[in-house]
Amino acid sequence: MEARTKQLVEAEREHFLSQLSQLIPNFDPSMLKPRISQSPKNPMSDKASCSGGDVRSLYFEDDTAKNGKHQEEKKNEGNQDEEKNEEKKDEENEEEKKDEENEEEKKDEEKKEEKQDKKEKEDEEKHDDQVIKVVDYSNMEAPSSLKSLCRYVETTLVPQDKTLNFTIDKEVFGLERDTFVLPEDITQFAGMEEIGATVVAVYMRYLHDLLKQANMCSMVGFIDPGTVSANSGTIADGSRLVAARLQKTDGEQIFMMPYNPGRHWILLIVRAKRKTVYFLDPLPGNRVVDEEGKNIVNSAIKIYNSHIARAGRKAVIWKTLSGTPKQPSSVECGYYVMRFMRDIIMDPSLEFEKKYAKGKQEAPYPQEAIDEVRNEWAEFVCLHME
Repeated sequence: MEARTKQLVEAEREHFLSQLSQLIPNFDPSMLKPRISQSPKNPMSDKASCSGGDVRSLYFEDDTAKNGKHQEEKKNEGNQDEEKNEEKKDEENEEEKKDEENEEEKKDEEKKEEKQDKKEKEDEEKHDDQVIKVVDYSNMEAPSSLKSLCRYVETTLVPQDKTLNFTIDKEVFGLERDTFVLPEDITQFAGMEEIGATVVAVYMRYLHDLLKQANMCSMVGFIDPGTVSANSGTIADGSRLVAARLQKTDGEQIFMMPYNPGRHWILLIVRAKRKTVYFLDPLPGNRVVDEEGKNIVNSAIKIYNSHIARAGRKAVIWKTLSGTPKQPSSVECGYYVMRFMRDIIMDPSLEFEKKYAKGKQEAPYPQEAIDEVRNEWAEFVCLHME
């Protein structure tokens, strides 16, 4: 068996050497004889190492080149991966930054909403805490129509948070305008407290109906107290409004202009064609016209005369009618001015200058006279409630 194995090995060696001789020029088979003879027991090991020095170096160089190229490609791929990772990180950072900004905006918005909700809640609480003071109607010294109006305030206006809306026709003040009466306007009027321009203007709207019934609209006109009183605009604005009202007449009309320089009502009667203004003050004593009100009317008359191209006396004459009834305390001025206007238009002759001459009626109005005005106002409001 051993002899047979040696023969096979020898035959295989010869065959292998023959192949090497063909592959390698000038190959000497004796170079491999010692090596092969040293390890005859492992022919597979001889096969594995048969490449020799030159052949092995050739294959090694080729593998090195391939490995170098592969490593270079791998390195490039690694760089690309790093760049992609960097880009991805940048994108992630950008997204995080945007998310943070959005979160900050969301927080700011939530804070604003929270602040707004808090303010609305406080306003609601304040509104709930506000109690419209309504005098007990059974014991209230007021006309029945005013008591009914107060009951309407308590049962409807306040619970529903409503107001009474009015449209004042153009022919009353020269311009059509909408106005509204607040619940507190009514309760203050019922309680004989201080009143504002809206209450006075609504009564003037009622007086205009009386003028139409008496065919006196060409004799008496009205100037809106809300457009000329203190804090309603500049002197120039007030002058233009009054002048525009005066220009829409033939000049013979008198214009009644309630004016409030600040927590006090007076009545000015303007007779533009005669350049004369009458001053009626319900407070006792030697009263003088507020300088701002005087400037408004003087400028308006000047504009009016330039509009009609009328020459003549330059200065406006101011007359104080000190014989009017005088208010008993500090809060009745608005009611007295309303009564002054009523008394003047009830006299078709318009002899108010003689009627209120100095030294005559200086006593207060009886309460019945004031209540007559209050009743007319309340009935008119009830009639025109929307």
